[in-house]
Amino acid sequence: MKGVFRDAGLSALIALGLFAPLIGLVTENGESGLVLRARPVAVAVVVSLVFLGRLLMLIRGRRIALPSKFGPGPAMVRAGKAVAPVLLIVALLLPFGGSRYYVDLATLVLTYIMLGWGLNVVVGLAGLLDLGYVAFYAVGAYSYALLATTFGLGFWSCLPLAGIMAAFWGVLLGFPVLRLRGDYLAIVTLAFGEIIRIVLINWVSLTNGPNGITGIPRPTLFGLSFSMDGGEGTFAGFFNLEPETIQRVIFLYYVILGLALITNWFTLRLRRTPLGRAWEALREDETACRSLGINVTNTKLTAFAIGAMFGGFAGAFFATRQAFISPESFTFIESATVLAIVVLGGLGSQLGVALAAIVMVGGLELLRSLLSWLADEMGSELFAGIANELPLYRMLVFGLALVVVMVLRPRGMVSTRTPTVTLTRAGTPVGGGA
Repeated sequence: MKGVFRDAGLSALIALGLFAPLIGLVTENGESGLVLRARPVAVAVVVSLVFLGRLLMLIRGRRIALPSKFGPGPAMVRAGKAVAPVLLIVALLLPFGGSRYYVDLATLVLTYIMLGWGLNVVVGLAGLLDLGYVAFYAVGAYSYALLATTFGLGFWSCLPLAGIMAAFWGVLLGFPVLRLRGDYLAIVTLAFGEIIRIVLINWVSLTNGPNGITGIPRPTLFGLSFSMDGGEGTFAGFFNLEPETIQRVIFLYYVILGLALITNWFTLRLRRTPLGRAWEALREDETACRSLGINVTNTKLTAFAIGAMFGGFAGAFFATRQAFISPESFTFIESATVLAIVVLGGLGSQLGVALAAIVMVGGLELLRSLLSWLADEMGSELFAGIANELPLYRMLVFGLALVVVMVLRPRGMVSTRTPTVTLTRAGTPVGGGA
């Protein structure tokens, strides 16, 4: 037992060394400039959590042996089949019962779900670690913004073009990394994401540089715009309604919901095709995949292209929703966030990615709102301070969640690696997958 406490104490000591300068010191505006303020309480809380977490993990490891396989059991499969329709019904009815804040938050969550499903094709199905997925997100956003502002094209005309452009860049990325695996592949994709961002900053004549692109047109509903003037050709004028901003917000929500559902349907169908089975074979063992006669080059390129295409669609929606984009919206943090969602949810799991995005993106924002409400109701400066600083520690929370999930469930919250085709005892192939 002494060894358990010694190990937990050592972990807490390491955490103290790491978090003391990162969390325990903060700069503030003083009378003569910036001053450094210490926050020992925050450091004590984090170190205590590390100590208790490590202690519980060691005790659990000694008393309960973790199962060697983390595949989904029958109960989990049945639960997944029940949860998915419930989530779909809630998503369809959300705008009718929620305020604009919740609709905006749900739109953000659906954007990350769509990005996660797109990256899941590359990472979860094909097993190719991509740290520069934000590059395709940026290509889709800038493709739509430039086409719409330069040639006056609408959102629905530019949406497929943005996806095709992102897929083209996905193929360009795929060629240099055909012979790379593991860490080397991750480094090259990370560099690709940074290259795209630097190009967007410095190619001022095309992208307007750091100033970004403004005045990006909004999508229309069968030619009806959501302008606030309520005149002819507008949604409010056609249906004889009072023009309100919430109408456009709800329409954008259903647009991203439709795009996300199409992404989900397409990837689920695709993984049951010979191409999807080739991705799974590549994920499990590239050498065995080659020995089976599968064209590894085409398999990798199609994975990058299709995953990038969905990232381009999400980027086009992001541009039309914000009506303004700049290179600062497409940093490495976005790639890390989407990859964390895929890993936490479970590689190859559509439901797991959706649940992880809801918890990690929507859950943190709801927690911040709850703390702000408690601070207003109770007049607590502590809750107000935590609520204001919570966005700063978002990636720290992601990191802690990744550590916990990797220790308890190495394959994610909803771990599913069931092949699309399995053999029965009689040798008859049966379709599977999740």
